[in-house]
Amino acid sequence: MGNQIQFGKRERDMATKKSKVAPLHVAKAEPKTIKIDIGCGKTTPDGWVGLDAIDFGQKHVHDVRKGLPFKDATIDEARSSHFVEHLTGEERIVFFNELGRVLKPKATAQIVTPHWSHACAYGDPTHQWPPMSEWYPLYLNKDWRDGNAPHAAYTCDFDYVVAGSWDPRLNGRNPEYTQTAMNTQLNGWRDLIVTLTKK
Repeated sequence: MGNQIQFGKRERDMATKKSKVAPLHVAKAEPKTIKIDIGCGKTTPDGWVGLDAIDFGQKHVHDVRKGLPFKDATIDEARSSHFVEHLTGEERIVFFNELGRVLKPKATAQIVTPHWSHACAYGDPTHQWPPMSEWYPLYLNKDWRDGNAPHAAYTCDFDYVVAGSWDPRLNGRNPEYTQTAMNTQLNGWRDLIVTLTKK
């Protein structure tokens, strides 16, 4: 047999145990972040998933009045620019409840609409009544709603920050004048920009 070594079953088992390699642990891939642009129209920012009832070539052709086509707590971020004002009051309730359903906890949604005090809120005949005011986010907050509007059919719960843009005629004016104009003049505000954070 020369230089060969013969192993019995016991020796083979011991050699196999010693030569075993520790199992390789592969980290799970991080889940892909999902950011949705609701009522996206013709342009969807890079990294966002477009959603619109009209086919502009976006990923989802879907009428959101029938709900949002996503599972509960699966969306990392949402945006909607100049869409919500096209929904009726009842459709807005459904929209915000659906938004609350699909967003992950602490996820944000930025909602941009014309401000009620600007002519653009009334200029498009497809805009629905009522126009959007800085009061509407109050109704999306459960604590405020429980004490002030228990009749409201909302189920969502959001914290919020209200901001806005001013009409271009105010460009170049000092900040104090611009703020006063936005608070006291028609056509001072242009857009109402509300950032919602799911609680």
